[in-house]
Amino acid sequence: MRGVGLVGVGIMGTAYARNLLERGLAVQGFDVDRDRLDALAKLGGTPAASLADLAAGSDILLCALPNTAALIDAVEGPTGVLAGAHRGLIFVEMSTFPLAAKERARVVLAPAGVTVIDAPVSGTGAQAAVADIVIYASGDAAAIAQAMPVFDAIGKATHDLGEFGNGSKMKYVANLLVSVHNLVTAEAFVLGEKAGLDPQQILDVIVPGAGNSKILELRGPMMVADDYREATAKLAMFIKDISVIQGYAEEIGVATPLLDASLAYYEEAVARGLGDLDAAALCRLLEEKAGFGR
Repeated sequence: MRGVGLVGVGIMGTAYARNLLERGLAVQGFDVDRDRLDALAKLGGTPAASLADLAAGSDILLCALPNTAALIDAVEGPTGVLAGAHRGLIFVEMSTFPLAAKERARVVLAPAGVTVIDAPVSGTGAQAAVADIVIYASGDAAAIAQAMPVFDAIGKATHDLGEFGNGSKMKYVANLLVSVHNLVTAEAFVLGEKAGLDPQQILDVIVPGAGNSKILELRGPMMVADDYREATAKLAMFIKDISVIQGYAEEIGVATPLLDASLAYYEEAVARGLGDLDAAALCRLLEEKAGFGR
């Protein structure tokens, strides 16, 4: 067995590497950032010299990249995955992208005997670090079954959602909720703070009640601490995700009023220099707009 290759070793890719290595699996990776490859080596993984080498030396590739341009270059570039592809390789695209970008990768790689799975994940970087994510797999059933030991190593549950593209469609549903929940959680916190309530008390009292959400549990502690530097999902990333979801919703004729309203706050937060912080930093934006800070 050649092992598992990581196309991109950022927040998510690093979490995947750590969990795979803990299961005793051989892990290689490639990233344009040399520091990330050095970090992979310290974990016990093997940096690859190129994506072509990574593909040639892997049975399964997990792809976690920031944008569609990076995906196209990773697949089709002169030293990309296609250049090192071999029959039987499984390419798992795990990002939140328009379906057309994933379909393009599928079409490009198919003649080389590569099976592409559309398998975005639900969960933050913090959840990925402890294998607490959910994988929305779609595409070839046999390839998904073959990749299942890898999915089991990096997540708590995997759903085979059928035909290629259903994974992304489910992710759009999930990330619509996450995007809105990030903002409404910040909004509720700032309401309580401006009313004179203690931030820790807000969290402690609301979590056991009907107002709780997974986002409150994950991002509430950051809001209490007013510390958003350890980003599990960067605020700026949500602008891309919201745009992808809006595009798909428009394509199939579905209104997304709350999602649409949230976008302006994400954009304002990025304009104020908060884009590289965790999405919980929406709380800081709303505190500033409410006329106070910590």
